[in-house]
Amino acid sequence: MPDAPLHSLPSPPESAAPIDTPSRKGLWLPPALFVLTLITTSAVGALEYGLAGGVLYSASLILILLCHEMGHYLTARHYRVPASLPYFIPSPLPPFGTFGAVIKMGGRIPHRKALFDIAIMGPAMGLVLALPVAVLGIAWSTVTPLDSAPAGETFLGPSILFALLIEWIHGPLAPTSGLQLHPLATAGWAGLFVTALNLLPMGQLDGGHILYALFPRKSVLLYRLVAIGFAVFAVLVHPPWLLLLLVVYLMTRLRHPPTLDEHLPIGPRRFALGLLAILFLILSFPPIPISMLAPTP
Repeated sequence: MPDAPLHSLPSPPESAAPIDTPSRKGLWLPPALFVLTLITTSAVGALEYGLAGGVLYSASLILILLCHEMGHYLTARHYRVPASLPYFIPSPLPPFGTFGAVIKMGGRIPHRKALFDIAIMGPAMGLVLALPVAVLGIAWSTVTPLDSAPAGETFLGPSILFALLIEWIHGPLAPTSGLQLHPLATAGWAGLFVTALNLLPMGQLDGGHILYALFPRKSVLLYRLVAIGFAVFAVLVHPPWLLLLLVVYLMTRLRHPPTLDEHLPIGPRRFALGLLAILFLILSFPPIPISMLAPTP
């Protein structure tokens, strides 16, 4: 969950620092974590879908996360910002088997254009795969009566976007019906969920980078307003979100380091893309991401 970019990127200045990674040490760690995450996601998927379904779920989710992180990585390299290969974070716990992935960047970002591009390219590249995977997975999912699901069954809460895709493909579902998700649908849901989390406009999340690139002088005030609004939302809708807010605050103190050139404007095209990113966040953020079916009396 790092930083992101765009399409036709300007050439980096000749005076830019040479491309390098933050450290040449520990080059074994990214591939080792990648393999471990393949194992944990396959194992978690196999518990729900069987061996073949688990492998399909794992491969789809890993590719989505890889596209996201490589969007950050390649754009950072384009701007000659030192960046590591993606560090995948394995987890033995359901429902996903991973906590996502990150890249590490060193040095200062040259200007706000570079910051914006590095920040937005991760979500953009992840969506290139996550959306078609979600659509295909939803099409292969089956509508089932809710009373046939066992008590304690885990349900993934839909975002506005995911709900619209379900209705587009399967039509309106009856209140007593649910969707038995195909492995690809679960991977697509997780990919959209990761994208939404990263687009939250706070601190060092992708959305925080984008917000700073758009409004550098007002970024601290905007971060605080977003945090207050998110806290109120969490209390009213889903209190576990307060844990995420606490983690973001402890990691970033809701501040953002300046770029080397704060005066270079980002231009109207990037500004419009930043507003679209905020709109996509609203559409793809599930208010209650995970819930369980209560036992019937």
